[in-house]
Amino acid sequence: MPTLPTLALFAAATMALLLVPGPAVLYIVTRSVAQGRTAGLVSVVGIHTGSLVHIAAAAFGITALLAASATAFAVVKYLGAAYLLYLGIRKLVRRTEAEETEVKPASPRRLFGEGFVVNVLNPKTAMFYLAFLPQFVDPARGPVAPQVLVLGAVWVALGMASDGTYALLAAVLAGRLRSSARARRRLDQGSGVVYLGLGAVAALATEGAKKL
Repeated sequence: MPTLPTLALFAAATMALLLVPGPAVLYIVTRSVAQGRTAGLVSVVGIHTGSLVHIAAAAFGITALLAASATAFAVVKYLGAAYLLYLGIRKLVRRTEAEETEVKPASPRRLFGEGFVVNVLNPKTAMFYLAFLPQFVDPARGPVAPQVLVLGAVWVALGMASDGTYALLAAVLAGRLRSSARARRRLDQGSGVVYLGLGAVAALATEGAKKL
């Protein structure tokens, strides 16, 4: 187990990183703006369930194998990029609804699944955990994998609190915009642009992400 001073230092470093909005925050805010507080919070849970996969991979060395294989890195990179681009195009090409027609919201299951897939298929996230978590591990205190898992659990807990706050704030600020069909269409278009941007970032990721 990491010492309490190590956990405190790790928590401080984690919060400093989490408070700077990144792709995951943009995804969560987009969901909150388009569909409301619950959608944003479910997306947070999906994103950080995906984080658990990366943390387990880092703990047991799977991510190290990914980093060493250019082919595996490329496959995961382009799968993630393709999925994000698909989400963006789907949003942009959806027909404008009539003013009195309600847009059918995505189900919690679908929101959770999309958040999970978006995070799991992001190789830069995998590389980040591989680079960041071991910095707070002390081999002298026992096996490395349990220490990484504990640090990862702290990251996920703080991440859910931070990203959940972004989701709630975005939902409050966007509540009035969702009252009109025209505004909802504009929000869909904005969501599509965000997804396309995230997809482009994922597609352009290179093995330089190992240095994160």
